[in-house]
Amino acid sequence: MTIEMILLALSPVFLVFVSVEFIKYRRFYDIKDSMANTALALLHQAADALSLILLMPLFNWLYEYRVFDIELSVLSVFFAFILQDFLYYWFHRASHHIHWLWAAHVVHHSSTKMNFTTAFRQSLMYPLAGMWVFWLPMILIGFNPITVLSVVALNLAYQFFVHTQVVNKLGWFEFIFNTPSHHRVHHAINRGYLDKNFAGVLIIWDKLFGTFVEEDKNQPCKYGIVGQLNSNNPITITFHQWRHLIKLTYITKGFEAKLKVLFGYPTSSQKKNDNSVKYKS
Repeated sequence: MTIEMILLALSPVFLVFVSVEFIKYRRFYDIKDSMANTALALLHQAADALSLILLMPLFNWLYEYRVFDIELSVLSVFFAFILQDFLYYWFHRASHHIHWLWAAHVVHHSSTKMNFTTAFRQSLMYPLAGMWVFWLPMILIGFNPITVLSVVALNLAYQFFVHTQVVNKLGWFEFIFNTPSHHRVHHAINRGYLDKNFAGVLIIWDKLFGTFVEEDKNQPCKYGIVGQLNSNNPITITFHQWRHLIKLTYITKGFEAKLKVLFGYPTSSQKKNDNSVKYKS
């Protein structure tokens, strides 16, 4: 339960930041939206806890076939953190380009608000979507599953702090690390901002692989998803894209075409003139 324990231990810090931001910058909040975010966070944590119980035997079995014996040290944890952040970048990028993964990840993007509680807006369907598959290479290389899960938790904890509109650009820090400015771009649906800045902690991956865009003060970010959901119901938020994905797969003719629906570029669950629209336009 390493991820849950670390995030639970940090929850008082998160709550302090939420409270201060809410009091000083009330205009960035909507109570119903924030309540939905909180409910989604609790559902997500419960699903993660259950999935870890089921998956730990697999992780431990896989660890028996590790390539290297990596001893726990400050240096090995550092390298584990860097490697996990690299893998997170590819998970995150894949989640915007593969419909199956987007069905879970869309939950995080479905709010039209951007504040610290937006970080809580997570899907309970991540285990089913297969987020954990992206961490398996670390276990095979030789990192203990507990170490892997710990750096995953630290990565997610860092990302809480980039979900805000109240922090401007941070000088030299912007060149190396993911920041609120970079992550506002990631959550924006403006043309030119879509599918950019997938970083967890280090923005260098986006710069290396051509997915970096700098926030432009002349193009204020508009948040949400193309074809806005307009719901604060946690169940609707969680399952609307899955319902769309299953229905679209069912009505699509041909095996290859069905695979394209499942694993191709996402479409929106919201309809325009009775036709599915691309998530990104």
